Amino acid sequence: MKGYAIAAGAAIAALLAGTWWVTLARPTDDAFAACRTSVIAGGAGAIGGPFTLVNGAGQSVTEAQVFTKPSLVYFGYTFCPDVCPLDNARNADAIDALTERGYDVQPVFISIDPERDTPEVVGEFAGYMHEKMIGLTGSIEQVTAASKAYKTYFRKQDSDDPDYYLVDHSTFTYLVLPQTGFVEFFKRGDTVEDIAERTACFVDAA
Repeated sequence: MKGYAIAAGAAIAALLAGTWWVTLARPTDDAFAACRTSVIAGGAGAIGGPFTLVNGAGQSVTEAQVFTKPSLVYFGYTFCPDVCPLDNARNADAIDALTERGYDVQPVFISIDPERDTPEVVGEFAGYMHEKMIGLTGSIEQVTAASKAYKTYFRKQDSDDPDYYLVDHSTFTYLVLPQTGFVEFFKRGDTVEDIAERTACFVDAA
């Protein structure tokens, strides 16, 4: 009986030691642990994935063709009255701040309103926001697939005028690195300096 108790105690000790290793040692496996300020359900690998969309020149492009350099990705629409222009202007300023520090990062705008946002429209919007910004749109099926991959939300509001309507949507900005994929998201309250600092950290750690 005594021997059983000792064995059981050793097993519990081993289990506790294993639990400690899982809870404390695992974060060191994350090359970006020092850069993260957010908790992502399911881990960073649960967000992002392949897509095919259409750029401002009317060309079909995949995520591999778009994310050739670190990218700040935003899902919105050009008819958005306030949130989208402000968020994209902030992202553009973060790109400029990063450029001044020697980092080559690009802004990407993905429309969730393909009915109105043609390739020409998103191209003009992107060019207006920043010379490096890539504007993307596509069919509703393509846009929905990209939105689902990045766990974003959007819903077209009801309207009597088919040309005048608003679209409810999430407002996160996603940091995507070539080869690695999605690594972090930024909220509306994050400042230009916040985004620049954290983006630089991820790029340095890649």
